Amino acid sequence: MLSRSTRSMVTVSNNVMIGESLREFPAGTYEILVEEELLQGLSFEAYRRTATYLMVQVRGSNAGQTTMQMTTKEELKHAMACDRALSETTNDSEAALSPQEDLK
Repeated sequence: MLSRSTRSMVTVSNNVMIGESLREFPAGTYEILVEEELLQGLSFEAYRRTATYLMVQVRGSNAGQTTMQMTTKEELKHAMACDRALSETTNDSEAALSPQEDLK
C-alpha cells in the first residue's frame, strides 16, 4: 500500500478545544499532519485520508517534546470557526477600541 503525508500550519488567536478531548490548546501556531493512502485499481490517482494529527509542543518539565493529538478534518474546521468567531467578537468590543487620541 502506497501512502503519503502532507504537512501544513494553522494559527489560532484564542485558546481552543479540539474534538471531544477536555484539553484546551493555547493560542499559537500548530503543525497539522495528514496521512493518506493511495486507492488502487482506479484509472486515475486518488488518495483517501487515513489520519489527521495536530502536532503539539509539550510545555513544562518535558518542554521541547512534541505530541501528536489525533483529530479529524471536521474537528479542526469547527475549532477554526470558533476561533474566528471569538476573534471577531473580541475585535468588535469597546475594550478592543483604541483611545480617541490614537485616531489622529
